[in-house]
Amino acid sequence: MTITVQMTVNGEERSGLCEERTLLVTFLRETLRLTGTHVGCDTSQCGACVVHLDGDSVKACTVLAVQAAGRDVTTIEGIADGDTLHPMQQAFHENHGLQCGFCTPGMIMSALDLLKHNPSPTEREIREHLEGNFCRCTGYHNIVRSIAAAADMMAPGEA
Repeated sequence: MTITVQMTVNGEERSGLCEERTLLVTFLRETLRLTGTHVGCDTSQCGACVVHLDGDSVKACTVLAVQAAGRDVTTIEGIADGDTLHPMQQAFHENHGLQCGFCTPGMIMSALDLLKHNPSPTEREIREHLEGNFCRCTGYHNIVRSIAAAADMMAPGEA
């Protein structure tokens, strides 16, 4: 059965048709054409699809689009201010927190969730928070360094 799903995505009211069983990640990518949210596995293990749903990070491959109806979704496309990168994006760029970039959107969205709850995390706390996100390229050192740098740049509550 095809239904119309409406939600606020990156501050804009958006709607589209989908089947009731459509995953949020699929709805974002295929219906709304927001391809920054990646699908990295079929088991909800990698974290490449992390978005914020009503301000909390979720793996978009574990949420149905209909479950997000009427709610607020923020994707990686929604965190920059026009052409100005979000401080977390800037920190990833300056600290080489990416290589192929595939995991980067999920890492950034997870990191923002961490800083929302803990604006000054230790290295250990950063690493623990990233347990649900996999990077196959960097070995995490520069990702952790990027998140710590962003925490230093951002004002509390800016995440």
